[in-house]
Amino acid sequence: MIPPVLIFFLSFLCHAAIAGRTCPKPEELPFAVVVPLKSSYAPGEEIVYTCQPGYVSRGGIRRFICPLTGLWPINTLKCLPITCPPPPIPKFAKLSVYKPLAGNNSLYGGKAVFECLPQHAMFGNGTITCTEHGNWTELPECKEVKCPFPSRPENGFVNYPAKQVLYYQDKATYGCHDTYTLDGPEEVECNKFGNWSAQPSCKASCKLSVKRATVIYEGERVNIQDKFKNGMLHGQKISFFCKNKEKKCSYTEDAQCIDGTIEIPKCFKEHSALAFWKTDASDVKPC
Repeated sequence: MIPPVLIFFLSFLCHAAIAGRTCPKPEELPFAVVVPLKSSYAPGEEIVYTCQPGYVSRGGIRRFICPLTGLWPINTLKCLPITCPPPPIPKFAKLSVYKPLAGNNSLYGGKAVFECLPQHAMFGNGTITCTEHGNWTELPECKEVKCPFPSRPENGFVNYPAKQVLYYQDKATYGCHDTYTLDGPEEVECNKFGNWSAQPSCKASCKLSVKRATVIYEGERVNIQDKFKNGMLHGQKISFFCKNKEKKCSYTEDAQCIDGTIEIPKCFKEHSALAFWKTDASDVKPC
């Protein structure tokens, strides 16, 4: 018969040996994460397996407690791919991009791209995504869009397709008569809101009252009588030289042709060709 003292001592050694064991790092499961993740765990510590976004757990348990034996229980948890069925096609639209990866279905994160049929504009996002809930994000809508006939600009003309109705993405081109400049794009487009992308107009050229002067145009010194003998086009800008009599130096002021009108800087003084003894402001050192 074994003495009670020996039995107690052996039990104590066995308990101490077991209590000293730790659980190793848990096994990795496809598409799952472990919280908390450590290299070892003391008996009684708990871990939780969670499937990554887009995956759902099937079978097995997700919570485990490190036992006194230091051995994790067998884990039968599986994380499966969430899928979405083929996306529905909005009215007046077609699929331009769709690549299913799970039979005829799409995996989580998969995308589908729609295009509207001609004469129809898209409202909403044309790209939809398979969500973690197994459905698609909101579908776009395709609507037929018409634009009114573009109006002819004064002193100009407009060309557009010869048909009874103008639709979304139809185009029109504008031009101006001689001595007029187009203000705006040459080509406009019928947009999704039933309007034209721009309304170009024709602006008049400017006649210059100054006959002789050296000016700056696009960063270069030019003679106004040579460069602009036929006038300035709308939008063109030049810089006139002016004198600072007190400091005996020169500076520049800008002038721009705006629809047939240009204001010459008051500081500019035009010299007659006969006044050869006078120094032109363009020849004076800059301030």
